[in-house]
Amino acid sequence: MFNNKNIIITGGTGSFGKEFVIYLLKNYKPKKIVIFSRDELKQFEFSNYLKNKAFNLKKVRFFIGDVRDRSRLSLAFQSMDYVVHAAALKQIVAAEYNPQEVVKTNIEGAQNIIFSALDQNVDKVIALSTDKAVNPVNLYGATKLVSDKLFINANNLAGKKRTRFSVVRYGNVINSRGSVIPFFKKTVIQKKLFPITHKKMTRFFIKVDDGVKFVIKSFSRMLGGEIFIPKVDSIKIIDIAKAISSNTKIKIVGIRPGEKMHEVLCPQDEAHLTLEFKDHYVIKPSIGLEIKNNYQINAIREKGKKVSESFEYSSNLNKFLSIKDIKKIIN
Repeated sequence: MFNNKNIIITGGTGSFGKEFVIYLLKNYKPKKIVIFSRDELKQFEFSNYLKNKAFNLKKVRFFIGDVRDRSRLSLAFQSMDYVVHAAALKQIVAAEYNPQEVVKTNIEGAQNIIFSALDQNVDKVIALSTDKAVNPVNLYGATKLVSDKLFINANNLAGKKRTRFSVVRYGNVINSRGSVIPFFKKTVIQKKLFPITHKKMTRFFIKVDDGVKFVIKSFSRMLGGEIFIPKVDSIKIIDIAKAISSNTKIKIVGIRPGEKMHEVLCPQDEAHLTLEFKDHYVIKPSIGLEIKNNYQINAIREKGKKVSESFEYSSNLNKFLSIKDIKKIIN
């Protein structure tokens, strides 16, 4: 579906964005891919990487801009068919200390994406979310919850326009920049103790290429208004440390500001809205939308079924990766 199409990704020089662009160049024949981000150094480095890997850069455009700037976004969205919104401020502790800045990017930026997509008559928009948006206890999660609500409601703003909006929500990305695995690897090199917040802490984890494939599949599946959630494995944080080095000692440092013991992707409060498909879940809109969709049958005719009223998709009530499996993934 991406052949001969124009695609733009915000936050396109992040871990997900780079993998998404590479996957498109390898597997499709897009008319144009626009990488929208605010860091010119990362754009320069990524451009050189693509050149060194002999990708056809005639199809790739680098667009410096910030999602806080609606006029710049609207300009970048001209002639675009598909938008992937991956730009966000994500560091939990930094968000707690800089709430105004996080609101500007994660909430006001989301609104700018929506109105720019509508202004330019984009076909489909998928916004990336996080497990931290479910019953949030930190500012980052709260801003992403608001963002999710904005994108779902945007389908009502579209009116007779063709533009449709959906959300993809998943957990932590393995080996992504700033995540726990690179941090633990650096800890081993520095010969320090592993700082573990709590022995029982769990998280959902997904490989970045699996995240990319799921987003691409979601473009095919979407009707507009859904939250797509992949079925993924859970990891115990302490097992990550053991997989990286069995010889490095562990120090329990306590839960940081805004952290949870476990994460939830589908809350029990929304079980009545949740549908189970073969490899993913869908949370239907909680509000009435102008577009009338039967979400039990998606755009590629896959059929889902209702979950039980007590259903909750939580990282501590899920299938766990073994230390052996973790070693294979992180290496």
